[in-house]
Amino acid sequence: MKEIVDEIKALKSEVDSKIEAKASEVADAKVKEATENLEAKLNEVQAHIDQVDVLVQDSVDLNSKSNEQKSFNVIIKDIVNENFEQISKVRKGRAFSTKAVGNMTLGNNLTGDQIRIYGDEVAIVPSPKLNVADLVGTINIDGGTYTFPRESGSEGAIGTQTEGNDKSQIDYDITMVDVNTDFIAGFAVYSKKMANNLPFLESFLPEALRRDYLKQENSTFFTTLSSGVTASTETITSKNKVEMLINDIAGLEQINFAPNGVVIRPSDFFDILKTEKSTGAGYGLPPYVSYENGQMRINGIPVYRATWIASNKYLVGDWSLVKRVVTEGLSVDFSDSDEDNFRKNNITARVEAQVGLAIERTDALRLGDFTNT
Repeated sequence: MKEIVDEIKALKSEVDSKIEAKASEVADAKVKEATENLEAKLNEVQAHIDQVDVLVQDSVDLNSKSNEQKSFNVIIKDIVNENFEQISKVRKGRAFSTKAVGNMTLGNNLTGDQIRIYGDEVAIVPSPKLNVADLVGTINIDGGTYTFPRESGSEGAIGTQTEGNDKSQIDYDITMVDVNTDFIAGFAVYSKKMANNLPFLESFLPEALRRDYLKQENSTFFTTLSSGVTASTETITSKNKVEMLINDIAGLEQINFAPNGVVIRPSDFFDILKTEKSTGAGYGLPPYVSYENGQMRINGIPVYRATWIASNKYLVGDWSLVKRVVTEGLSVDFSDSDEDNFRKNNITARVEAQVGLAIERTDALRLGDFTNT
């Protein structure tokens, strides 16, 4: 029994020597902490050794205690091996790490991504609040060209008949105007795996494609309007923006049109709201301009905000004389048979419509510029 105790003490002495040698090589606080933990465990071992000494001195039977002493020896070796496995990895200037028991957190205890729950709606970029299609009527046709007659001039005039004389004669010139419809379209390709893993794509893609389609349709139609309607001659000199709009409204009514809408950019809309009183005492709209529930009106005619109209430009006119011509309405379609989609497990989403814009009377609208001088 005495030999076993001596062997244990020698083992402890050897462990202490190795710990001191390693501790001298590494100054890191974490190594010191690990060393202290190991020494605490060995102190516990020493307590057991002291108990064994007592047993020896009391002449406890060796055979009856041999199994306990052997398992105790194994315990000591396990403790040493457990800690020296980490100690052996210590390099000069680097310390091994010991992870203390503590509360579990995602940052400390989770490897990989946590389970995700996707919302039903995407925080999507907003669509235009006003589209050209909202201002005009629609004509549906079967072919690709819409033809309408436009009065282009006249000779003669209606007059009062003098008894016995001929009545006044008049003739009219008619021009046939063709409006071709074209496809405005686009597509997006995405993988089937993406569709399976991101269920919100099913609702997001159609909405996003329609939004971007309308942006392009508005841009195309504004180009048609810019080149097809009458240019305003109003200038900003000695006037403000409201006065320019009033003058063009009056000019259209003077030739018997009925203006029913003004379109300007949001920045110009709010600039008008900031019109100062002539006295300089704060803001004050003219009496013929009203603003209620977000809707501005000039002499009863609504003023609309649109992001598709060019900077500093405005449109005033009778929008009932402009038509959106539709051969094929707006649609969003999906296909896994486009090109090599079937082999690559891709899906194509397509948005398109075949449309055109008919301006029945080019003099029924005026395009103005707030920067004209």
